[in-house]
Amino acid sequence: MLNKIVELLDMIKFQHTVFALPFALLSAFLAAGGLPPGRVLFFILAAMVTARSCAMAFNRIIDARFDAQNPRTAARSVPAGRIGLGAAWTFTIVMAVLFVASAWALNRLCLYLAPVALGIVLGYSFTKRFTNLSHLVLGLALSVAPVGAWLAVTGAFAFPPLLLAAAVLCWTAGFDIIYACQDIEFDRRAGLYSIPKALGVVWALRISTVLHAAMAGLLLGMPLCSDLGMPFVVGVIAVAVLLAYEHWLVKPDDLSRVSTAFFTINGMVSVALACVGIADILLT
Repeated sequence: MLNKIVELLDMIKFQHTVFALPFALLSAFLAAGGLPPGRVLFFILAAMVTARSCAMAFNRIIDARFDAQNPRTAARSVPAGRIGLGAAWTFTIVMAVLFVASAWALNRLCLYLAPVALGIVLGYSFTKRFTNLSHLVLGLALSVAPVGAWLAVTGAFAFPPLLLAAAVLCWTAGFDIIYACQDIEFDRRAGLYSIPKALGVVWALRISTVLHAAMAGLLLGMPLCSDLGMPFVVGVIAVAVLLAYEHWLVKPDDLSRVSTAFFTINGMVSVALACVGIADILLT
């Protein structure tokens, strides 16, 4: 049983929850003007974890055939046979039910929008089959997090979480383009779509740079429409330096450090930005 749990967590790359979760927490603290109620914070965390787990498990199921053919992904739990399709489907359905239950526990608007959120995060898995813009759809899927957290606290839409969501979209699409550079040859053979496949590595990395610059610009606009101040601006500048380092690591003729750029630096970006933002809210 323990081995099965470990395999399930590996299947969904549970540690990568760190990408979107900090932005959801930052949005929740912004919406509350401080520490959100404990019950609300608990169900925001539950909704975040279950939605992402559902989406990742679904992606592994839908992409199992392609993952088995790609040397980079052939060792994943589903194509390697360590997790059967039945177990993966069961896990996906359970996570979807728990996500809807978490949304229900938050408020009526969150419940009504839960199917929309699931449609976005699950729908991403099909996009590489027909569009080069799949990276932007992945960005949209992660950008749901700050909007959902704001709705969980306030029960109403507002401009700050939408601006934060736009920043998350640009950031996610940018690092996903970098990651996709590893699979250009496989995408060509398999008939899959991506910006690196369509435009080549050089232009893909340039587009990624533009998206990350756009993210920094959007984040610098947050103090204009929220309680965030100069500490957050300093945090954004630090994040911009991290992203610049990420782009320095990855060269068109040397993709050997893509994993460092993708996992380590982007995890640092989200956690650092959330910590600075939350500290700014609580201490000023």
